[in-house]
Amino acid sequence: MAGAIKVHGIPTSTATGRVLAALYEKGLQFELVNVKLHEGEHKREPFLSLNPFGQVPAFQDGDLNLFESRAITQYISGNYASNGTQLIPQDPKKAAVVLTWIEVESHHFDPVAMKLVFELCLKPVFGWGDADPAVVAQSETELGKVLDIYEKRLSESKYLGGESFSLADLHHLPVLGYLLATQSKKLFESRPHVNAWVADIIARPSWAKVLELRK
Repeated sequence: MAGAIKVHGIPTSTATGRVLAALYEKGLQFELVNVKLHEGEHKREPFLSLNPFGQVPAFQDGDLNLFESRAITQYISGNYASNGTQLIPQDPKKAAVVLTWIEVESHHFDPVAMKLVFELCLKPVFGWGDADPAVVAQSETELGKVLDIYEKRLSESKYLGGESFSLADLHHLPVLGYLLATQSKKLFESRPHVNAWVADIIARPSWAKVLELRK
């Protein structure tokens, strides 16, 4: 039952944010169980019984326990396929395209984008020192190369997975939410198709609800 869904994490976590956005896209009810990371709750029981790697989020739907945000969002998409937004197409060929771009986000976009989030967002907030200009410059160069591929793709279709919004797009939202408030927003704004895509997906009501939780 939808009412049995629990998400263990914090809204400011990029991984937790993916799961929350997917749940909102599906119009599902859930309970957000805030994990006190500053107290190390994620590194001890009972949290470790939900995610043995000690990272947020952990996810429960009745007697099903899951971890890893992208696996959770794909479960939500499949198990609640008839609810809300169809985040993975029913057609196998269209689904394969979406799944390909899900992999692209995970393996090519997120690793380098998160370096920028760490340098430009997390370091100042947590007092971990100033951003390393060399790391920022290198990461922006690497991310720019990825976004060049996105620009070509988005010149051919409205969204990464095709003509409809999907998980391939949704998975980018938490990181975009941070980078658009930094100098790195120029990487997105300088590419017309990428810029239009970002403006489209960042304006989705589901993401606005995640931002409300962050407050």
